[in-house]
Amino acid sequence: MVNKVRVADFWVGGGELVMIAGPCVIETAGLTLEIAHALKECSQKLSLPLIFKASYDKANRTAIESYRGPGLSAGLNILARVKEEVGLPVLSDVHQVSEVGPAAEVLDVLQIPAFLCRQTDLVVAAAQSGKPVNIKKGQFMAPWNMKQVLQKVLTAGTRQVFITERGTMFGYNNLVVDFRSLPLMRSLGSPVVLDVTHSVQLPGGQGSTSGGQREFIPYLARAGVAVGVDALFMEVYPEPERAKCDGPNSLPLRDILALWRTLKALHQVAQGQGIT
Repeated sequence: MVNKVRVADFWVGGGELVMIAGPCVIETAGLTLEIAHALKECSQKLSLPLIFKASYDKANRTAIESYRGPGLSAGLNILARVKEEVGLPVLSDVHQVSEVGPAAEVLDVLQIPAFLCRQTDLVVAAAQSGKPVNIKKGQFMAPWNMKQVLQKVLTAGTRQVFITERGTMFGYNNLVVDFRSLPLMRSLGSPVVLDVTHSVQLPGGQGSTSGGQREFIPYLARAGVAVGVDALFMEVYPEPERAKCDGPNSLPLRDILALWRTLKALHQVAQGQGIT
């Protein structure tokens, strides 16, 4: 039995396919709002629930000179504008316990980055924030080991958690998605998300930056929906080649509507509803 998680006016794990989408990192307020408006228009056309994601700080960049974002205060202010002006629930990463309180005042979902999924104090603090938590499975973790991560959340007194597959290290500078991990993690009792853009990342694959193979994103997305994920996570950007972070594994914004239309139709078939 999978526990449903309430976000805004919909459920993750309630039978609908939920989209979690946005740029890797906040660059400017104007660009962030532009992407949010475009994604909302796509979600409304297809009646797909949407959580807007963007990081106020990318604390795990490959190189010291890489762009990290506007920081906690300025980034949360921009995400608050997305909530107020666009009307979307928002998600962002928290990296340390001191960020949880301020982030919870704005965010609808607190996200634990993959590299930090075993940081007990951070996981417990996020779980005690009163907000739903999305925990990304570490690239170094077996799917069944997420049981212990979830136990930390449950011990902290909440079941408002979902977990995300984002690929497993497969040799140097490469990731692979084992689709067995999706039903295995879902069997732990929480909704499961497939991060289809970070899963095609090539970590450190360009030396001082990460590479990616965005051409494989639609294949992973369709496979994840067919398997039965509760949500898909994807990073999008108007022109990925110009993105300051994760451009090689981001989808062009212009491709989202067609892809989401296909994924919704596939989800309806997978759910036995037929295509409407």
